[in-house]
Amino acid sequence: MNSSDALFESDIPGLDLIARGKVRDIYSVDDDHLLIVTTDRLSAYDVIMPSPIPGKGRVLTQISLFWFDMMSDLIENQLTDLTVDDVLPGSATAAALRDRALVVKRLKPLPIEAVVRGYLIGSGWRDYLETGATIGIDLPPGLEQAARLPETMFTPANKAEAGEHDENISFDDVVKMIGQDLAERVRDLSIAIYERAAEYALGRDIIIADTKFEFGLDDTGGLYLIDEVITPDSSRFWPVDGYQTGISPPSFDKQFVRDYLDTLDWDKTAPGPDLPADVLEQTSARYQEAYNRLTQ
Repeated sequence: MNSSDALFESDIPGLDLIARGKVRDIYSVDDDHLLIVTTDRLSAYDVIMPSPIPGKGRVLTQISLFWFDMMSDLIENQLTDLTVDDVLPGSATAAALRDRALVVKRLKPLPIEAVVRGYLIGSGWRDYLETGATIGIDLPPGLEQAARLPETMFTPANKAEAGEHDENISFDDVVKMIGQDLAERVRDLSIAIYERAAEYALGRDIIIADTKFEFGLDDTGGLYLIDEVITPDSSRFWPVDGYQTGISPPSFDKQFVRDYLDTLDWDKTAPGPDLPADVLEQTSARYQEAYNRLTQ
């Protein structure tokens, strides 16, 4: 797969574009439905890179569909029976977007990121080094980077504006934002989904170190799993055979791009630098390998 196969930005005649996020383009279908196109854009350090990752959007979409199906007994999700072909019948656009576009329910997203951690890495590791805790939750002394946590942790964050960093918040903050009952349900569901997925993935030689979920409400207050689910964009995927503590393990996610960017004289503000062909190809291969291991 080469860069000419990549989709950086979608354009769908006849549908109103509601938002263009870091990765997804969202269109209005009608009062009850949205069309979400997962592009091949990649963001790192909250900056969208100018170079898309070929095939990335298709992989993210198909992995999410896989997990939506596996978790459907735990919680309803955003999916509908409609397809992009129903919305854009007979069009070349529909054919081009078929495996990267979803027609979903129009729901009200909760104002939090439901972050779940099984291993001590990323901002959780940095927090632990400074305070001996992660997001205010005390941990045993002497843990190494990438160590498995004593138990699965729910460490939510608020949703930042575009270009800003999400901010870690406490569970009490979540309660103040959405209420006790809903906060507890989101926490318990997030942990249950993560633990089921982590156990499954481990059987396919992938460690899911952490992930984040998004949830939405319908007009009656019903709770739904939305956006993407346990993809290499929303999670850290580590191959079992490369895992060890004391380091940031090799991964199937965009950490490979972050590591490359860390070698540059770049201040981590927009615009991002162009990515060389070998970084694009290797990143694309990592996403595809994660999909293959999980679903085949």
